[in-house]
Amino acid sequence: MIDQAAVRYDPNGLVPVVVQDSVTAQVLMVAYANAEALAATVDTGEAHFWSRSRNELWRKGATSGNTMRVEQMNLDCDADTVLLSVTPTGPACHTGDISCFSPDGAEGFAALERLWSTIAQRARDLPEGSYTAELVRGGVDSPSRKVMEEATEVVLAAKDQDSGGPDRIAEESADLIYHLLVLLAERGTTPRQVIDVLNERAG
Repeated sequence: MIDQAAVRYDPNGLVPVVVQDSVTAQVLMVAYANAEALAATVDTGEAHFWSRSRNELWRKGATSGNTMRVEQMNLDCDADTVLLSVTPTGPACHTGDISCFSPDGAEGFAALERLWSTIAQRARDLPEGSYTAELVRGGVDSPSRKVMEEATEVVLAAKDQDSGGPDRIAEESADLIYHLLVLLAERGTTPRQVIDVLNERAG
């Protein structure tokens, strides 16, 4: 977290807060916080802000349910802007978009982000009746077997173009990606770590 005493607030006692996804690093929203909001964020581990229009403290998702669990909090070099890295439980924007800055064509990546968020939450909470939770309870062997099975299905679909073609490959690939994400969650690995490795390899 941060040294709250070091924060440099504006004359109104506010500091801008940039919120980014802890996995993808996508900027989700920008809001404002006062000392009370920052303290609430630190104390609860959930993003709190100060509403300039209502002049009151608000917890992100208090009404919509789209809360944000704070993974990391940092100050910039001038100590006048806060960066929150969060795990969102739903869209950040009131429009329903994953981000208030969603570019055109980002829907596909947003779907993957929502899928990972759901998988990570169920792997953590292990709710009854959840297939994801069932796989995680089975230990590493359970999702590992499914990854191997689904990888084989992708290869078979690719080789057998007479049986569904590209559509079948897409379906089998979706199953593979889902089970791979479950395996990552079970092992405590995140897609962000995978992306970092890919970025390093890309030079």
